[in-house]
Amino acid sequence: MSSTPAPPSAPAQWEAWKRKETPPVEQVRDGLWSVPVPIPHNPLRYTISYISEGAAGLLVVDPGWFAPETYDALTAGLGVIGASVSDVAGVVVTHVHADHHGLSGRIREESGAWVAMHPAEVETLPVRFSETLSSTADRDWLTRSGMPADTAEALQFSRASMKPFLDMVVPDVLLSDGDVVPHGEKTLRAIWTPGHTPGHLCLYDSARDVLLTGDHVLPRISPNIGLTFAEDDPLSSFIASLERVAEFESAEILPAHEYRFRGISARTVALIEHHKERCDEITAVLRELGEASAWDVTERLTWSRGWENVKGVMRRGALAETCAHLQFMWKRGDVEMVDGEVRRWRNGI
Repeated sequence: MSSTPAPPSAPAQWEAWKRKETPPVEQVRDGLWSVPVPIPHNPLRYTISYISEGAAGLLVVDPGWFAPETYDALTAGLGVIGASVSDVAGVVVTHVHADHHGLSGRIREESGAWVAMHPAEVETLPVRFSETLSSTADRDWLTRSGMPADTAEALQFSRASMKPFLDMVVPDVLLSDGDVVPHGEKTLRAIWTPGHTPGHLCLYDSARDVLLTGDHVLPRISPNIGLTFAEDDPLSSFIASLERVAEFESAEILPAHEYRFRGISARTVALIEHHKERCDEITAVLRELGEASAWDVTERLTWSRGWENVKGVMRRGALAETCAHLQFMWKRGDVEMVDGEVRRWRNGI
């Protein structure tokens, strides 16, 4: 299930995406560059980092995954601009997922740059969860959602598997909604857009009329909106955040994946409709099953790759997305929850 894609505003990025290649480093505006950096072994292929020039140094938005090849691509991109990591004065992270925040610590270590994110995002850092959640919390969630025991055993997160994520750095600077990023001409403003994560940020540059959307609004796909330990109704937050950024219709949209585009108002409408259709599909599945776990529902939903091709950790993401929709529908009274060792759901009366 996918929503109507947005038409591209960057032909080189669009052509590269269609060819399944990495697009070139590009100058988006005077003093603003896009630098694609790889995400190893991931179907998204790359994160688009953005580099803004300022009198005090460079600002990097979403430096990318913690891998040598990602770092090499970022430093090569800086070289195209005529700069190096030592010229970086600050890093802004739209959200803490490793394909955005993974390299922040290495850049800070090598350049002395500050790292910034929203206050709510700090609390979602894996190192924070490791301090507050029980050692069985992840397995308990998978089991309660109805995932079969053998699958849960294979997909649960262990401390060893989480080690690289636990090392992601805590920020030096907190950017709340409306705060101006301490960089350059001070025209870059933080816009809090919770949903994909509780502290997700978009960044609007009024002088250049560009909106950096991170993963909040992408041109072709809907970002994963999954239930987390940090937020109990992320889909409601996401929809409200979509409605908020729709006002930036004049701006060129600079997402963290795929390609640049214009027409954010139409794109947000398409994304909201996509989630409405997903809720309708869940209603149809529950009508067929009568009463079911979140896992039972997940297996029967439409997935763009086909459920048989949703493998490994992607199945966790699919389950979390289904749980987010069920929670959203439960809060609206569209479904009923039957609590127990395995939580089950049925259509509301």
